[in-house]
Amino acid sequence: MGNVETIKSVPLADGFYMPGEFEPHRGTIMIWPERPGSWPYGAKAARCAFKKIIETIAESEEVFVAVSKEGYGSAFESVGSLENVKLFVSETDDAWARDVAPTFVKNKDGSVRAVNWRFNAWGGTYNGLYASWAKDDAFAVFFAESEGYDIYDASPFVLEGGSIHSDGEGTVLVTSECLLSPGRNPDLKKEEIEEKLKKYLGAEKIIWLPDGIYNDETDGHVDNICAFLKPGEVVLALTDDENDPQYALSMNDLKVLENETDAKGRKIIVHKLPIPKNHVFIGEEDLKGYEFEEGEDEREVGERLAASYVNFYFSNGAVVLPAFGGENEESDLEAAEIMKRLCPDRKIVQIPARDILLGGGNIHCITQQIPYGCKTDK
Repeated sequence: MGNVETIKSVPLADGFYMPGEFEPHRGTIMIWPERPGSWPYGAKAARCAFKKIIETIAESEEVFVAVSKEGYGSAFESVGSLENVKLFVSETDDAWARDVAPTFVKNKDGSVRAVNWRFNAWGGTYNGLYASWAKDDAFAVFFAESEGYDIYDASPFVLEGGSIHSDGEGTVLVTSECLLSPGRNPDLKKEEIEEKLKKYLGAEKIIWLPDGIYNDETDGHVDNICAFLKPGEVVLALTDDENDPQYALSMNDLKVLENETDAKGRKIIVHKLPIPKNHVFIGEEDLKGYEFEEGEDEREVGERLAASYVNFYFSNGAVVLPAFGGENEESDLEAAEIMKRLCPDRKIVQIPARDILLGGGNIHCITQQIPYGCKTDK
């Protein structure tokens, strides 16, 4: 793997910006699930869900799947023969490609470059979720160098890909809960963090939502609460149950969105995407399947998981949407109907995702888009 301390970065140039996820992709990065403290019972059920997601995305774009030497056989047997799927060996600490893969930016000529952030397991020694994260921290550079992308090195600035959402026209969504967490960049003021985002993402305006999804162990990543559908339009996760802690959190965000404009001066259209009516919890059988390492955040029976339909992924041809099943079949259908109405030009593919949620995230958290474009300047 490349060494973050010695990578050869190009100077940050004017004109590069983070495209919207809904814009055309070259491909998608994913990482095969293996970590015993995230994926119970040898990740068997999680791998079935990953396979369905990989199959869906591969219908319309390349999927680059990182896998360890030890897990290569399992990945090859499951997805290795699929068209548009490229397996490559890379050692990582876990499978959250959204947070550890590069963030890609491009310019108006179609040149694409990678941004490397510092990764510290969602909080470092303050409240990080595992004790060692060096492999994950090195992954962005490794991938960018392997695929021949020039790199903007933003380290030591700490950021995860799930904590930002771009409209591709200068507006970036974040949450204060996450970006102002003491475990990220405690020496930087809010204004300084905002300047970093503008510098490396080519953003003109940062919209700070107060909160994420209740009990989200990432300190409230924005990709679980709010996402751009297109410039000027977002979906927001919420509930109409005023007794649910999520209600107040979502209302805080809604108030901000209803009173904000984007970088182009447009009022933001907010579409509501309800969370599952029945909360998803860790069960006794789930807990028996985990094997936690020393220093790793451990789960417990009855722990509420941060289930949200906003944690979907735009592939070139589809909306890859979580489904939670069981008592939430009605909620699943409602979410699919809403997204079908909002995204009439894409097919809606729902993937049973509870086994991904058991790891702590969902479909958006395990995918990272590579924009369509050139690797070198025109």
